Amino acid sequence: MTVKVLLVDDDRAVREALGQSLDLAGLCPVLAGSYVAAKDHINADFAGIIVSDIRMPGKDGFALLDHARAIDPDLPVILLTGEGDIPMAVRGIAGGAFDFLEKPCNPSDFLAVVRKALKTRALVLENRALKREIRRGDAAARMLVGTSDLSEAMREAARMAARTSAEVLISGPPGAGTAKVAEVIHLCSGAAMRPFVKLAAVSATPETLEAAYGRAEAGSVFLDEVADLPPAAQFALIDLIDGHAGTRLIGGTYRDLGALVAEGRFSADLFYKIDVMRVRIPALRERPEDIPVLFRHYVAIACEQSDLAMPDIPPERTAALMARDWPGNARALMNAAMRFAMGLDEGEGRADAAAPGLAGHMARYERSLLCEALARSGGNATEAASALGLPRKTFYDKLARHGIRPEAFRA
Repeated sequence: MTVKVLLVDDDRAVREALGQSLDLAGLCPVLAGSYVAAKDHINADFAGIIVSDIRMPGKDGFALLDHARAIDPDLPVILLTGEGDIPMAVRGIAGGAFDFLEKPCNPSDFLAVVRKALKTRALVLENRALKREIRRGDAAARMLVGTSDLSEAMREAARMAARTSAEVLISGPPGAGTAKVAEVIHLCSGAAMRPFVKLAAVSATPETLEAAYGRAEAGSVFLDEVADLPPAAQFALIDLIDGHAGTRLIGGTYRDLGALVAEGRFSADLFYKIDVMRVRIPALRERPEDIPVLFRHYVAIACEQSDLAMPDIPPERTAALMARDWPGNARALMNAAMRFAMGLDEGEGRADAAAPGLAGHMARYERSLLCEALARSGGNATEAASALGLPRKTFYDKLARHGIRPEAFRA
């Protein structure tokens, strides 16, 4: 069980006495005499609890409670109160404190509350570790490769969609791989053991859609490029969604369905039926830090499929890959990895005199930061500028310089 106790009290005698009680009980006290001395010990993975006096010079126990809860709402904080301060302690409980104790503390009462808080903390940390382990092994972690914040946000969106039974709309640029994300959602869902049926929307008819729903058997039906669904199939799909509540429809598109609805080229009724849960796949140009990881992953797959030895990927090759825009996204990068693994791309993507220098790389990195901020804010330029700490005019100047349009990031 977790045994670390951060004990905060400006009274040295009280601090040392309580610390000795913790030590004799086989626990690990960490003593601090003020808010300032205590705060640097606190982080989201702090493997212990906090015991703090309320009345201290400077910032008091309530300030420490607020600081701890801002970092980790599940971190137990026990407040120590002097005689007459019980109403303040009760206020602390309302503010999220785990418990309070009146000084001077009876050692057995003190240790009982501390052990209870430690047990609670141990369970929280154990559950978090278990969730991390599960996520490292789930379909989202295995199949949606990338270390950027945008990739993690995409994985979380896929997991969230999987936890529901609602229809899902996956959007992204050409070549981003909507089918793979759809399969991840299916594999992370409660219907993972049921069929996953893929169908090209452009060739779908009312009959083929009905047959797909029949094959899915309460599993998932994925329509690739749902924007191309013919009108007759659109109306048939509305009835199929209503009549097969146990089967989830997942639509993938590289186009703006909302705009197509406004133009009268896509059924508004169908759009609102499938636009329940959204998952957006960010373009590679928005997350260049993912390119080396993805390229190595694709090269490894190509080598395994072709029974080839995994080649070294020189740094200059990685730099050249990151310097490209990749309009074809994951599909184009996968093709390049296949050629590299087979030794068929001599000179392709190598850093040379035509490749951008330091200034070019810095510009691309700045562009990726701007795109990532806009993606996080859903295309809200004011929020994105604030997140980057930039004045609005400076932010808009940078957008214009890089040819970035905020509306491109709005779902």
